[in-house]
Amino acid sequence: MKITVLEHPRIRSEEHFNDIANTPLWSCLIGGYAVSALRQAGHEVDYMDTTVSGLDFKGTEDFITAQNPDLLCCNAVYFWEHTGWLFEMLDNLRHNGFEGHINLIGFFPTLAYQVILKHVSAVDSVIVGECENSLVKLAQRVEEDSGIYGIPGVAVLKNGTACMASPVKVSEDPDRFIFPDRIFGNDLSSASILASRGCYNHCAFCLIPSFYGRGPLWKGRSPENIVMEMKKLTEKGYSDFYFIDPNFIGPGKKGRERCEKLMDMIGPMNITFGMETRPDDLDHSIFGKLVKSGLTSLLLGVESGSKTILEGLNKGSKVSVSEEAIKICRDHGVEPEIGFLMFVPDASLADLEHNYEFLLRNNLLDRLDRTANLLAHRQIVMMGTPGFKMYEEQGRLKRYGILGFEGDVAYADERVKMVSNAVIFACLYVLKSMERPQSPIYWKKQGKDNGYEKISSDVNDYLVKVFAKFISMAKEDSNFFKSQQYRKMIITDMSKALGEGGQMP
Repeated sequence: MKITVLEHPRIRSEEHFNDIANTPLWSCLIGGYAVSALRQAGHEVDYMDTTVSGLDFKGTEDFITAQNPDLLCCNAVYFWEHTGWLFEMLDNLRHNGFEGHINLIGFFPTLAYQVILKHVSAVDSVIVGECENSLVKLAQRVEEDSGIYGIPGVAVLKNGTACMASPVKVSEDPDRFIFPDRIFGNDLSSASILASRGCYNHCAFCLIPSFYGRGPLWKGRSPENIVMEMKKLTEKGYSDFYFIDPNFIGPGKKGRERCEKLMDMIGPMNITFGMETRPDDLDHSIFGKLVKSGLTSLLLGVESGSKTILEGLNKGSKVSVSEEAIKICRDHGVEPEIGFLMFVPDASLADLEHNYEFLLRNNLLDRLDRTANLLAHRQIVMMGTPGFKMYEEQGRLKRYGILGFEGDVAYADERVKMVSNAVIFACLYVLKSMERPQSPIYWKKQGKDNGYEKISSDVNDYLVKVFAKFISMAKEDSNFFKSQQYRKMIITDMSKALGEGGQMP
């Protein structure tokens, strides 16, 4: 039996230009894990990763038609307003005579399997949650043509209703999963690696607990297993790694001990790595070990500088803990990147001020690319998350996006929404300018003798000041926002700043 595992094309969003909330980082390895599981079970598998090959949707459709697999398994990633392109491609395949079984895996189909199966007739099944074990069983049933209903974790449409006989049983030992298959391109700059699965917290905005359907869950691979995979990748030429776990260190004493053992093992490998973790997982001792073993980059999931917002997000952390974690990083020579939600539906103007003061106090608004992101990030409410359910029960959520996967939430204070619209408009203007080669703040001009540093510093200062200005104006005159006068102001100011010889007002 022929099987194709597909990483479909992605199209960048104009509206969500800087948002990374559509799927957790470890989505990039889901297809590879699926391929490895199927091959280990003895199946013939073709792995088509269009993020490496560069195929567009028409080219992908032609490829699948030519291959004509018996089972097409697609790691379906939500890519905002363009997600419909994926379903259009699947519909085209059916229309043109493709008769193979079409299955979806990943975070998006797990959280939206009911609406996908009901509204996308081309899809035969969705694996809800961890895919490897269920996918192997599904492939066997498709090969035997013996009917697929009843496989744990596999959802199908029966009599117009999406049904799943039973949830998938989550593996207690992630070492049992064979290393993910990878397509090695020309870029060997950094390799993504997943050292654990799940998350031990239950933040209102996060997709991960809902993916498992069991609330907080965290399972770490053994240090020996992780190092074995890393050594195989160093043999391919990699010397830098990024751990795509949402919580690399892991919970409690056992998580810390495991992390320390892993650091002892990878220290002699002379590699560098990056990671993500919660602020409350860090202290000087563990961070010193991380740096000594090669840590060069870190994302801290701070989320807010407001006590009220942290509690509303069910973050389970404190502002003071975040500030201490930032200091620890800097004391050891690592400048942290920050996961932050400036705007959330329940925020007040006072919360925005707390966030702003937190970022200033901790010297996090002094670099243009970081400033533009931190000031603009907002909570994205997606189907299946605790926040989506809560706001829908409160009658504040309107479903939108493909299949209603996103939630447009009514803000508790309309002035906060107005400020968010204005700030995000300004920050996106800057971020898009940073991607244009002809712009004086094009990111590749950084560090060169071309005036970049001066102009980017001026633009950075402007964003910082205009944020405070918008909060003050929201308190005094909301008509400025209702009439969208801020758009004209920002475009005028930015045109002066980025024009030939222009100066920042």
